[in-house]
Amino acid sequence: MPEEKNNINRRNFLKTVAAAGAGSAFLPGKLLAEQKDPNVADAKIVDPNALKKPKKPPIPMRKFGKFKYKVPIYSLGLMFNVLDKMIVLRKSIQLGVTFWDTANNYAGGNSEIAVGKFFTQNPKLRKKIILTTKSSGARSTDNVEQKLQLSLKRMNTDYIDIYYGVHAIRRPGQLTDDLRKWAEDAKKRKLIKFFGFTTHANTDCLLAAAKTDWIDVIMTNYNFRLMQKPEMQDAIQACYEKGIALIAMKTLAHKVENDKDKELIEYFTKKGYTEAQAKIKAVLQDKRFCTACVGIGSGNIEHLILDVDAVKDKNKLSKKDLAFLADYAQKTCDGYCPGCSQICSKAVPDMPYIAEIMRYLMYYNSYGQQKEARELFAKIPGTVRNKLLSIDYSLAEARCPQHLPIGKLVAEAVSKLA
Repeated sequence: MPEEKNNINRRNFLKTVAAAGAGSAFLPGKLLAEQKDPNVADAKIVDPNALKKPKKPPIPMRKFGKFKYKVPIYSLGLMFNVLDKMIVLRKSIQLGVTFWDTANNYAGGNSEIAVGKFFTQNPKLRKKIILTTKSSGARSTDNVEQKLQLSLKRMNTDYIDIYYGVHAIRRPGQLTDDLRKWAEDAKKRKLIKFFGFTTHANTDCLLAAAKTDWIDVIMTNYNFRLMQKPEMQDAIQACYEKGIALIAMKTLAHKVENDKDKELIEYFTKKGYTEAQAKIKAVLQDKRFCTACVGIGSGNIEHLILDVDAVKDKNKLSKKDLAFLADYAQKTCDGYCPGCSQICSKAVPDMPYIAEIMRYLMYYNSYGQQKEARELFAKIPGTVRNKLLSIDYSLAEARCPQHLPIGKLVAEAVSKLA
């Protein structure tokens, strides 16, 4: 079959980018012509009836775990100050992106507040949105309840479709019986529909969840790098067989800033894909995942348009394409922290925040989220931050599957984020 039929052809790709007002997804571009001043928080859609469901969904749908429920295979991560970019919400609906993911602590609460403002202006659209949020920082079921009530108030809604009662779970012991009872009660009160947790590739927690009967959904790191790891595949399979709905996050991984990055970009550009499009398609070819949650930097609509173009494209990456990604992952693994915090925390028990610090540094260096990275770093207890540079990380470095220079990276994080 000709290559233009196997992939988004170059001509259509350029048309798509031109419509977004950009030269490419990875080069600077202008904002869309239709945008208003992003500082003006008017995201009202004049005619909600114009958004009636078309005969065919604009974005493909997949079954949500064991439930008789389907979700779009692409969901929008709102980990930025949405109040400054309310147009993203309006544009996402126009594109058919009706699955929104936020959290109690995103942008200091401004992500949820913006969603609430949008629903205040467009109340009829609430039922069209699959809304997800997280109990960031909760330490008890009372905390979880307080966080949920705050999220409901902020977002001007009576219910949350998917609620993560543990945000960035660190150990299986956090899945307590009290939390199970709380989740069951919250469902009875019709405050949430589905309950679960998020994890940054912690396979111990994934395997523990597969042994329960009350975890409905898990959002986990999953990308072209992590899919190469047998232990991750085993954990994902266990959850899938249990009927737990799986949502992939951190699907783009991050760049390692070397010549291999240029090779990756050039390889997929020749096939008509941007680097990001290829990475998203690789994840979605694993049908155990019902959706890929993708953050779009600080609300970059150009990236959103190109992402949607990729997920609507029915063509798949070839075996050769996937092999190229696997080879790239292996050659650049020493620059990527997969978030396997169970290894770091056991190696250096006096410093249980290593994986978090690596993640915040990634937000700063690779995602352009400097402000958010500093805010998250500041939430690490002061007693911990004060001793970051005096800890011996050699054992963690020796055990790290990626062979990361952890001590050097922690020092970099302190210099940039403190």
